[in-house]
Amino acid sequence: MLSGIRIVDLTTVIFGPYATQMLADLGAEVIKVETPGTGDISRYLGNGAPDPTMGSIHLTVNRGKRSIALDLKRPEDAATLRDLIATADVFFHNVRGKAIARLGFDYEGCKALKPDIIYVHGTGFGQDGPYADLQAYDDVIQAATGTTSLLPRVDGDPRPRYFPSLIADKIAGQFGAQAILAALVHKFRTGEGQQVEVPMFECFASFMLVEHLRDATLDPPIGPAGYPRQLDPTRQPFPTSDGYLAIVPYTPESTARLMVLLGSAGLTETPEFEAAKAKGQHMPIVYAEIARKTPAKTTAEWLELFAANDIPAMAVRDLQDIKEDPHFVATGFFRRREHPDVGGFHEMQPPVKYGAMPGRDLGFAPRVDGDGEAIRGELKR
Repeated sequence: MLSGIRIVDLTTVIFGPYATQMLADLGAEVIKVETPGTGDISRYLGNGAPDPTMGSIHLTVNRGKRSIALDLKRPEDAATLRDLIATADVFFHNVRGKAIARLGFDYEGCKALKPDIIYVHGTGFGQDGPYADLQAYDDVIQAATGTTSLLPRVDGDPRPRYFPSLIADKIAGQFGAQAILAALVHKFRTGEGQQVEVPMFECFASFMLVEHLRDATLDPPIGPAGYPRQLDPTRQPFPTSDGYLAIVPYTPESTARLMVLLGSAGLTETPEFEAAKAKGQHMPIVYAEIARKTPAKTTAEWLELFAANDIPAMAVRDLQDIKEDPHFVATGFFRRREHPDVGGFHEMQPPVKYGAMPGRDLGFAPRVDGDGEAIRGELKR
């Protein structure tokens, strides 16, 4: 895997730490550079016990890393970071460009320390555009990419709203991990390091607009942006007698089988349905019929019928119940561990499995400067 790769990580919150944790899971040594005393703000996201600097989200995005606390305005600490970069394969930061240059850790400064360094800058916006110097957080990126305009188109409430997830941060983190892996492959083939920019705005727009640019992709556009199937207000979980189901009649064949199970086989043969289908507007008719029929049985009864007839469907679960999902229990996706500072906690395992690479000990999220003394000692050797 990535054993022997050293990543010096000067990122904070979710975007950068999520990216580097994925690489730590693959065996890279990730040295997390933090502010003395307080550490990364992500340490305080979620409740920590007994130490408030060891919050639950910190446990989730910083496992397997080492921590050193450095105040880069102090000459001796800046010198320590320079020494670290000289030993690294990758230096990843999300400090704004002018600020990192003032500290002496722009690309040219780091390249002078390590000519083949992979220098990764996690930015809010591409640095060659007018937004280059603006701050960016998840809410800002969701708004700027049009994501906040989607829910109003679904439910009719005109107020723009955020998607209830740090989705822009996490997507940008995945792009960041991918970018580092690509740059490492280039380095192994050519011996060259390089500067890499990972802008949240562009990364998240690339993700969201795969389907939602839709007919506005063409020039001139042949229709508005927005993927109709995702914006259909009738596309909702369907009620059963004791809960809700997600049902996806995605193909004509599965739709026909579903209508037979619902006792509505004739629906797809009516002139009204054929006329709507010709315009690509038939799914609301299907969804309305499903919603009318599903309350007749329990969730379990429907799932048994759907499984026997190859209809894509799953029960709607509450977040609180996810850890007990029988599939996750069987695959060991959630693992209970004992953190030396926090105690018992549940940890999600890396979702991707590799046939030729054995699993590894994922390690724990570190305390602030928990490895500082050891790292400084290693640099003096």
